[in-house]
Amino acid sequence: MSNSQPSLILVLNCGSSSIKFALFDAQARPLPRKPFWHGKVQGITGPVPEYSDSGTAQQRIHLDHEHPHTAALALIQARIVARLDGRRIVAIAHRVVHGGSRYFEPTLVTAGTIAELRALIPLAPLHQPFPLKAMSLLFEQWPGIVQVACFDTAFHRTEPKVEQILPLPYSAWERGLRRYGFHGLSYDYMSHVLPERHGDLARGRTIVAHLGSGASLCAMQNLQSVATTMGFSALDGLMMGTRTGSLDPGALLYLMEIEKLSLEEVGRTLYNQSGLLGVSGISAEPRVVVMHEADPGEAGERARIALALYVRRIVREIGALVAVLGGLDLFVFTAGVGEHNAFVRERVCRDLAFLDIKLDTDANAIDAPVISTTDSRVLVAVEPTNEEWVAARYTQELMSAA
Repeated sequence: MSNSQPSLILVLNCGSSSIKFALFDAQARPLPRKPFWHGKVQGITGPVPEYSDSGTAQQRIHLDHEHPHTAALALIQARIVARLDGRRIVAIAHRVVHGGSRYFEPTLVTAGTIAELRALIPLAPLHQPFPLKAMSLLFEQWPGIVQVACFDTAFHRTEPKVEQILPLPYSAWERGLRRYGFHGLSYDYMSHVLPERHGDLARGRTIVAHLGSGASLCAMQNLQSVATTMGFSALDGLMMGTRTGSLDPGALLYLMEIEKLSLEEVGRTLYNQSGLLGVSGISAEPRVVVMHEADPGEAGERARIALALYVRRIVREIGALVAVLGGLDLFVFTAGVGEHNAFVRERVCRDLAFLDIKLDTDANAIDAPVISTTDSRVLVAVEPTNEEWVAARYTQELMSAA
């Protein structure tokens, strides 16, 4: 990165229905938290895909129906090239959900890396395929640019073995079946920003709630993960937008043995047809479901029970993590739902009153950085996440060490 030509790190977060991108100044020390430019294509597989960036309002776009992800990536590449203005991209960082039992550090991408990560697709079928596809395409189209994989599972490598092992025959552990944990780039960012915001309190007993379309909790001590709610796959733990969260394995056996659902049908049910969407029958978005709580009849009842179950699962898992930590000093909401849905935060904190949590309703209404009262025993915070900065920072460090 000593070349006099200004250089940039491109971060790509490729999901099943969206691709987010951000460009960071690769030469800046320390790396700025705010990207030089960022944007996203969303609704990739839907009827009305849209593009937006930090200089352009949301607009409808057309994507090739046969290869929508390839078309979305090509659109982003074209927009980026048009904005380079003499700069050059020196590295591309990819958020990869699953690193398995081998990848615990940011890793230079090779054809061999992609092949090994492809074997993990069954563990994260909603997320794993798409960054790997982007890597392969970019190797062909931008062959001189370094690519780096940054893993969501990596942050949880500090957890003790008792948190990682599954209660299966020990040979399963030896084969690599274990609780991995996810949303690690988000929790990694919290380990940097929380002590800046809250000082030494953040080094104590902290729980971070990453509540988005996917959702999990992470118990942290000394800014390290000691327990988390997602496990072997991204299906574990909290109830989510379309995913079940923790589920009695006997229910799966029943669906397959008695109701004769195929493996594919069970997978579709667990990943795409359950959670808030499945219970409410309305939406995977809490802010949409809450608008129907007062509806008459079954529609209103299902909306109410869906949100009650959503909150109950969060509160129940927080109780378990508080037990693991031996208490709680700091509780943090982050990600799309956590950062922007005041009513979800209010209901969760209401049910955590036994921890002597006291909510400042005015602060909560405006998504303030601190939403607890001054006499609350636990400080409750709202902190926007920044997974892209974490990936860019690791990529910068990796390139500097090369």
